[in-house]
Amino acid sequence: MKIEFRPEPLAQLSVPTLVAYTFEDAPASSGTVEQLPEETRQQLKELQTAGELTGKPFEFTILRQPAGLAVAKLLVVGAGKREKFTETHLRHLAGAATRHLRSRGGRELAWLLDSNDASAVASVVEGVLVADYDSDSYRTERTAEKGIDTLWLATGGVAAGSDAQAALNSGRILGEAQNFTRTLVNEPSNIMTPTKLAERAAEMAAHLGLECEVLGAEEIQRLKMGAFWAVAQGSQTEPAKLIILRYAPEGAPAEPVIGLIGKGITFDSGGISIKPSENMHEMKTDMAGGATMLGVMQAIAQLKPNVRVTALIPATENMPSGNAFKPGDVITSMSGKTIEILNTDAEGRLVLADALTYAKQLGCTVLIDAATLTGACMVALGNITTGVFGWDKEWVNRVLAAANSAGEKMWQLPVDDDYRDLYKSTIADLANTGGRYGGAITAAMFIGEFAGDTPWVHLDIAGTRWANDEKPYRAKGPTGHGVRTLVQLLTDFAA
Repeated sequence: MKIEFRPEPLAQLSVPTLVAYTFEDAPASSGTVEQLPEETRQQLKELQTAGELTGKPFEFTILRQPAGLAVAKLLVVGAGKREKFTETHLRHLAGAATRHLRSRGGRELAWLLDSNDASAVASVVEGVLVADYDSDSYRTERTAEKGIDTLWLATGGVAAGSDAQAALNSGRILGEAQNFTRTLVNEPSNIMTPTKLAERAAEMAAHLGLECEVLGAEEIQRLKMGAFWAVAQGSQTEPAKLIILRYAPEGAPAEPVIGLIGKGITFDSGGISIKPSENMHEMKTDMAGGATMLGVMQAIAQLKPNVRVTALIPATENMPSGNAFKPGDVITSMSGKTIEILNTDAEGRLVLADALTYAKQLGCTVLIDAATLTGACMVALGNITTGVFGWDKEWVNRVLAAANSAGEKMWQLPVDDDYRDLYKSTIADLANTGGRYGGAITAAMFIGEFAGDTPWVHLDIAGTRWANDEKPYRAKGPTGHGVRTLVQLLTDFAA
């Protein structure tokens, strides 16, 4: 998408569609509508008097050949209550305008910027890019063919400074990183195999100057990753991969080295403890944690925060076969801890256990994992909010603060020694499931056993990785949730 500033005075701006927003309390004279010529605002006041312009959220009002402007159309988007307006709402407004216009054949739009707010540039750019994504890449008649080609950022006669240009670049980087994650998650599992995921990671890394290493089945076994290999051995045609990316900017402090570990189960049948057939097709998204970390690495490789980051994605299928691990098996993890398998559908925590152990061996001093881990977290928080768990209060609070700044909904759930009894085993060190009650907590704490004393935070994105309903500002399908928060965390920490 072409994205550029347009510094002409509004009266001289000649584009197909100019977009402005307004608030409920004064729909004809608030928001960026305030910047429009008097003749235009008078037309909008007439619409307000007639009840056709209210400023309610995502209300769309079109003026054709508006007085005082050279544009063909003016699209006014309702922003709702002024006191509730945030940068998240601004992203959503830009996204809603994008989807509204492209559904009507629009290929080009100019967004009227708030003349006093350069930081809004990033929100608008990101909102438009995220909204212009659709998950229909395998349809012969694609919605994407109706996408936006050009976004103009109208400054109302004010030259865009270096801060605004930097904001444009960061908004593009964040929007494209989320869409990269969404594309990976959306791919069907017969295409997005562990091998293909590793190839996509390597391509991205080579393009952006990241160090990339991919370990295969022999290396995984040689490292004695017994938990990871137990899951991987069930797939007889798709070999497991351990993807490792490193970002190490020159001059960055030796510590911390932040480890980003993402669950990369490219298809989860449940294994021998096979899932019900209903909705099993959604299990192509069980690698969303890994895709999230790849999106984060793509973003930071361009934003260049001064902090060392290593990402690890254990990628495999979880399949039933004559080689598959079974309920009742006892396996030995890379850490040496033994695990009794009670349910082979509790596989994500197993691959993460070995990945966390290896991350520590590679020198990571902080561990953050993301995984589509439990249905229990979806029961607790729905598909709106990510569950956050961790031993280290400082890093949990850092993640929550980053989520708040990034506009992604996350909520801390407890970890407490009293829950440990639920996943004890009578014949091994640990059992791989703690039962129905507190399932999101015991699953998270199981992973935390392998973090040990290393600061660790777990994000359960089982609900938030996918949207079953279309929003005015976002398509149905993969969301890229978590990318913004972790990029915010890393850039805040480096700053």
